[in-house]
Amino acid sequence: MQREAALDLLKRHLKNNNLFNHCLAVEAVMRRLARHFGEDEELWGLAGLLHDIDYEYTKDNWDLHSIEGARILEEKGLPTAVVYAVKVHNERHGLPRLGLLDKALFATDPLTGFIVAGALIRPEKKLEAVDVPFLLNRFKEKAFARGANRETMLACQDIGLSLEEFVGLGLEAMQSIARDIGL
Repeated sequence: MQREAALDLLKRHLKNNNLFNHCLAVEAVMRRLARHFGEDEELWGLAGLLHDIDYEYTKDNWDLHSIEGARILEEKGLPTAVVYAVKVHNERHGLPRLGLLDKALFATDPLTGFIVAGALIRPEKKLEAVDVPFLLNRFKEKAFARGANRETMLACQDIGLSLEEFVGLGLEAMQSIARDIGL
C-alpha cells in the first residue's frame, strides 16, 4: 500500500483531528528511526501511520485495541510485519514484540504525545521552541504528560537507543512535520 492510499484509509477510520495528527507524528518518528537503523522507511512509516486506525472504535474497550486494527490492515493486504507491529503495540495483549519494527513502534507511540506536551507548555506552543534537554528534564516530572508512559518510552533501550538519542530522533522527526500537525 502506498502512503496516499494509507492516508485515505486512515481518514475513513479516524475523524478526530488530534488523533490523526498523532498518527502523522508516529509515522514521522518511525520513518526517522528506519533511516537511523537502515530499515525500510516506507514499511516503518506505514506501521506508524496506521497503528491507531481502530482507536475510535475501540477506545472504550482497550482489550480490542490493536487487535481490530491489525484485522483491518490484514484485510487490506498490508505486509505481515506491519500487521504484527500494530497488533503488539498494545501491551495489554501480552504478545511478544519480536523485531526491531515492533519494539520501535511500541516505544514511539507515547513519545509523540510527550513531545507534543512539551511544545504546548512553551509560550510559543511550537515544536521549534523545544529541545532535548528541556524534554529530558520534564521526563522526570510525573505530573507532566501523565498519559505518556515513561516505562514504555524507556523501551527504546530494547532497540539500542538511549533515552536522549530516542528523544532527539523523535523531536527531529516531529519538527520536520510541525506545520502538518499544527505545531
